[in-house]
Amino acid sequence: MSIFTSKLWVFLVCLSGLLLSRAQAQRLAAGQLHTVAIYADGTLWAWGDNTFGQLGTGGATYQPTPVAIGPAATTWRSVSAGQDFTVAVRQDGTLWAWGANGQGQLGDGTIQGHVTPMPVDNVTTWVSVSAGWHHVVALRQDGTLWTWGDDGYGQLGTNGTGNRLRPTQVGSATWTSVSANYHQTIAIRQDGTLWAWGENGAGQLGTGDIISYKTPQPVGTATSWASVSAGNNHTVALRRDGSLWAWGTNGQGQLGTGDLLSYKTPQPIGTATTWTSVSAGNGHTVALRQDGTLWTWGYNYYGQLGTNSTTNQLLPTQVGTATTWQAIAAGWYHTIAQRLDGTLWDWGSNANGQLGIGTGMQLVPAALAMPGPWRAVSLGASHVAALRQDGALLTWGDNSAGQLGLGAGGPGAQLNPTTISAGTAWQAVATGQLHTMAVRQDGSLWTWGYNNQGQLGNGNLGSNQPTPTKIGTVTTWVSVSAGWYHSLALRQDGTLWAWGRNSLGQLGNGTTVVPSEPTQIGTATTWVSVSAGNNHSVALRQDGSLWAWGGNANGQLGTGISDTLYRTTPTQIGRAAWTSVAAGATHTVAVRQDGTLWTWGDNTSGQLGDGTTLAHATPRQVGSGTTWRAVAAGNSHSVALRQDGSLWAWGSNANGQLGTGTTTSQLSPTPVSGGGTWLFVAANSTNTAAVRADGTLWLWGYNGSGQLAQPNTSLVPQAIAGTPLGTTPSQTLAWQLVPNPAHGQVQVQGLSGAFTLRLFDGQGRLVRTATTPQVELAGLAPGLYLLHATATRATRALRLVVE
Repeated sequence: MSIFTSKLWVFLVCLSGLLLSRAQAQRLAAGQLHTVAIYADGTLWAWGDNTFGQLGTGGATYQPTPVAIGPAATTWRSVSAGQDFTVAVRQDGTLWAWGANGQGQLGDGTIQGHVTPMPVDNVTTWVSVSAGWHHVVALRQDGTLWTWGDDGYGQLGTNGTGNRLRPTQVGSATWTSVSANYHQTIAIRQDGTLWAWGENGAGQLGTGDIISYKTPQPVGTATSWASVSAGNNHTVALRRDGSLWAWGTNGQGQLGTGDLLSYKTPQPIGTATTWTSVSAGNGHTVALRQDGTLWTWGYNYYGQLGTNSTTNQLLPTQVGTATTWQAIAAGWYHTIAQRLDGTLWDWGSNANGQLGIGTGMQLVPAALAMPGPWRAVSLGASHVAALRQDGALLTWGDNSAGQLGLGAGGPGAQLNPTTISAGTAWQAVATGQLHTMAVRQDGSLWTWGYNNQGQLGNGNLGSNQPTPTKIGTVTTWVSVSAGWYHSLALRQDGTLWAWGRNSLGQLGNGTTVVPSEPTQIGTATTWVSVSAGNNHSVALRQDGSLWAWGGNANGQLGTGISDTLYRTTPTQIGRAAWTSVAAGATHTVAVRQDGTLWTWGDNTSGQLGDGTTLAHATPRQVGSGTTWRAVAAGNSHSVALRQDGSLWAWGSNANGQLGTGTTTSQLSPTPVSGGGTWLFVAANSTNTAAVRADGTLWLWGYNGSGQLAQPNTSLVPQAIAGTPLGTTPSQTLAWQLVPNPAHGQVQVQGLSGAFTLRLFDGQGRLVRTATTPQVELAGLAPGLYLLHATATRATRALRLVVE
C-alpha cells in the first residue's frame, strides 16, 4: 500500500548527497489480507486472501503459498496492493489492475471487478503506482500525477469532484514520489516539497490541523523530502539527509517517538541520519538503515514487528542481527521484506495465508519459497510427488499400484521425474503408502493409485486408478494430507474432510465406518492445517489449538496415556498455541508459537529427539531452542527447520534418511550435511526430501524403487538433476563473476554450450543481455545488479556490484 524502495545503489546515492530525480519502483506490496511481489526475474507472484480476485489467478480461491500471475514471459516493474485489489506496472510502461472495483479503483471506466490482470488504458509511460483503500495514485514518466477510484474524503486531489472511473490528472506540477493508504494521499514534488490531501481526522496529513482537504496541501516548508509512506492514519517520511519523520495517530506507538501522543506536524524520530527506506502499515512501521539492518515499531498483537514477541514498541527496535535487508512493505497486520540475496521473508498474521508459508502466525521473519524449479515435495512409501514453481506436478519411484499417475500400462517403477497431465497447474500434493492426491489451482481435487480402503475418495473400494481422477465437483479444496490408507483435506471455508481406512477412528467422524467419499468432520470452520500418520491424525485450528484423533497405542495422540482406546473424534491437546505439526507412523512432532519444539509418542528409535528411547504420552519439549519453524515426521525419524533455514534430523538412520553421511541413529536433533538454507521438508519411512531457498530439490536415504531419481542410495542430500527447469548444483556452483565488483566489463566463468545472460538493475529493469560470457557495463550507474544466467536445464542468479 505504500511507495518505498531500498536498493544498494540508492544507499550510494544517498551517501553521495545526490537527489534521486525519478519515482522508484515498489517491488513488494502488502495489502490487508494479501501479498504481492515482483521477483528478480521480473515475474509477479501473489498469495493470501482472494475473495475478490485480488491475486489475479483467474478465480477466487485463496492461495496459502505464492502463485505466479500472468504469462511467465511477462516482466513487471512496480506493484501495489489495496484492500481487496491490486495494481501493477509492467516493464513496457503499461498499467494493469485486478480485484474489487466497486469504487472504480481499477480505472478501466467500469465498476466491474476482474480476477485476472486487465489493462487500465493504452498509455505506455507509467512508472509507479500506489493503492489506497479504494483509490489509486500513479506517476507517468513526465512526472505528472494521476488518481482514480474512491473520492469520499477528497483523496483524489481533484477538489472533491467525486469518484473517478478512469485516471485523472492532478494539477500540472511535476512529482517524483507518491503514496496512498486508506483515505489519504501523500506526495513529493520535484522541488523536494511534501504535499498531502484526503482524510485528516488524526492529523495524518501533517498540515497542523485535522481538516480534510480535497486538493494537495503543502506540509511545512522543507524542500528536502526524499520518500514518503502513508499508513492507515499515520505517515512516515525520509529527508535527503537520512533523517526520519512521522506524524498522525500514535495510539500504538507507530510514530516511534517513544510516547503515545499523536502529532499533527512532522516529528523527527531520534537523531539517526542513516535511514534509507520506510513503510507504514495499519498501526506499525518498518524501516531500513544504510547498514542493511531492519527496524520496526508500533502495534504488535500479531507479531508484525518480527521481534519474537507480541509486545508493542514505542521506539524503533532492531529485528534480528541480519545486515542484508534491501526492501520492505508493511501490511495491515503483517510485514514482508527482501534480503540482498533475493530471498523473501515475512512475519505477523497469517489468518488468510498472506505470509505465503502455509503455517500460522510468525513472530520472527520466516523465509518464503522463491521461484525456483521446485516448491513442494511429498514422499509415499517408495514414490515421490513434487511441485514445480510453474505449477507442474512430477512423480517418480514405485508405481506398482498406479500411484505415479502415468496411466494404464505404466512402468512398475520410474527413475526419472515425469510430468503428470502436462499443461495443468497444480497447487498442492500429498502421497500415502501407495496413493497420491493433489489439488489443482482451480480448487478441484484429484486422486490416483491404490484404493483398497477407499482412500481415493471416488466412491469405490478396491479399484485402483492409474491416472488422476477428479473427485466430485467441488472447487474449493485447498490442501491435502495422506496417511498410509486414509486421506484428509481442507476446503477454503476452513472445513475438514476425510475418507478411507478408519479402523482406529483416524478419520475423526465419530465412527469406525469406512467412507469411500469425502466426509465432513464435525462442523468447525477454522481448520488451517492437517497431517495424517499411519493410523492417527493431527490438525491445527486458526486459534493455534492442536487436535488429535485415531490410534493411540504408543501415546501418539498426546492425551497423557498410551492405550488401545482410540479416539474417533478430534480431541484438543493441551491449551498451548501451535504453528506446525506432523504425524509420523506412531509419533508426533510439533512447534509452538514461541518457536519451541515438542514431541510425543513412540520413541523406540529416538525419533522424539529428547536424548532417550523412552516413549511419552504427552508433549515434551526438545531442548531449549526457540527458533524452530516447521517439522516433518517419517516412520521412525523426524526432521525440522529452524528460522535461520538450517535443517535438523534425528531418530532411525538405518537407510541414511537423516542425511548425516552415516547410518548411525541420533537421539537428539543433528544438523543435516551440507548446510544450506532450506524452506520445505518431507519424510517417509526411509527417506527425507527438502527444498532449498534457491528452489533446488534434494533427496536422501533408501533408493530401492528409484525414489532418489538416480541409481544409488545416498547418505547425504542429493539434488534432483535432469528435469526441466531444474538447477543442478554441479553445473552452476562453478559459475562466477570475474571481477566482482566490476566496471567496464564482467565475465561469467564456467559457462559452456548455449546460454543467455540478462542483467537487471536495482529496480528490476533489464539493462543488458548477452550470449557470450562477457557483459559490457559501460554507462551503468554504480550499485547492485542481478545477473540471470540461463543454460540448458540450469539457471542461476548472480549478484554483481558495479563500481
